[in-house]
Amino acid sequence: MTQREGVRITYQVKLWRSGIVWSIFSFLGGLGNFAFNVIVSRQISTAEFGYFTNTLTGFVGFIGLPVLMVSTALVHYIAHFRGQNDDARLQGLLAGSQEFLLKATIAGSVLAVILAQPLAHFLNFPNTALMVAALVCVLIGWWSGFGVTLCQGMAWFKRMAVISLVAVGMRILFGWLVTKKFPTAEMTLSATTFSLLANLVLLYWWKDIFRHGAERISPWNKEFLTFLTVSGAYVAGGWFFLSGDAMVATKYFSPNDLGAYGVAGQLGRAIPSTVGPLIMVMFTSRSGGRKVQAATDQRILLLLVGIGLACGVIGLILFRHLLVKMFNHPGPQTAGMVIPFAITMAVMGLCQTVATWALASRWLIVTILYGVAGLIYWLVLLYWGRTPATLLHLMPLGAMAALAVLVAAWLWALRRQPPQPLIG
Repeated sequence: MTQREGVRITYQVKLWRSGIVWSIFSFLGGLGNFAFNVIVSRQISTAEFGYFTNTLTGFVGFIGLPVLMVSTALVHYIAHFRGQNDDARLQGLLAGSQEFLLKATIAGSVLAVILAQPLAHFLNFPNTALMVAALVCVLIGWWSGFGVTLCQGMAWFKRMAVISLVAVGMRILFGWLVTKKFPTAEMTLSATTFSLLANLVLLYWWKDIFRHGAERISPWNKEFLTFLTVSGAYVAGGWFFLSGDAMVATKYFSPNDLGAYGVAGQLGRAIPSTVGPLIMVMFTSRSGGRKVQAATDQRILLLLVGIGLACGVIGLILFRHLLVKMFNHPGPQTAGMVIPFAITMAVMGLCQTVATWALASRWLIVTILYGVAGLIYWLVLLYWGRTPATLLHLMPLGAMAALAVLVAAWLWALRRQPPQPLIG
């Protein structure tokens, strides 16, 4: 085995270990976020809690899509050059990406300011203060995510894990103190905004990412434009499948129904969130290399994702009554909402895994199909899902149909469409 091959395998082993650590820390962070939701639900009304949860999932997530599309594409390219030990091109891309991501963040911020008022009107926001709080959360999230993107591409998962735990602690403390004095949805949302400031710690490692004097390589070329477009389909599809229902609920449901739905949503969405780090580690690993060791690690990650989703949906359904009771007056219908919600989110987690593998493998048609299927799914919910019962009936059916289509496309790609050569 050559020295270069040995370095690549070492990189993959370290990536595997870092990914496991990140997943464990993220699970602990998920418990902390659950505690945060329980605490604030006992200090604000059911209606305010519903506005908070669905605004954070729907409005904030939707406006944040453009910059997330750019970030996903850059992570793929950075991970590839690092996995190939192409240090010269890696440093050049990092220097070029810094400038490009900065411009994209500025442009996205301007776009968010323009779209905030029309979108808030479409969603029937109860007041302007909630819209402003959501917009501030988006802007702070983008600027704090500026460094997170580069760190993810560099596979610094252990550092990101520690920061995520610090952020959860900040969110709990700030949310508890603020909602005691101001029990409103916008002040609860400000706790999430405050926790994003923990990402400023990444500035400490900034010198470890860039080297002075590195020649800048602009990522903007025809190939990157193609991959950016496909990344856009992937990111948009993920939002439509995992978060789009929250926007539908915000638009149509009464305040009390929205509160009960928000509790079910917090519990159900925890299933894909728990395995999210494993999916992103798999994406970084597959973007970086596909040698025997890397491919083995990626298959193990796929297996762990499947086990995690299965355990999550079973555990949530079995303990739904206990978990729902922890929230403040969620309503008798909430426990019933949890079952279809949990099934939907588990299936959507599988859809996201298939799409992530396809994107990292550069199976562009499969990835675009994921985005198109997500848009169709969301439009169906938006048109027919005007009550909690109807929405929760449509969601699992749509999720299973989407999974069947994606798995069929994935199997077709495995047989007929081998992964395209990576950049460089």
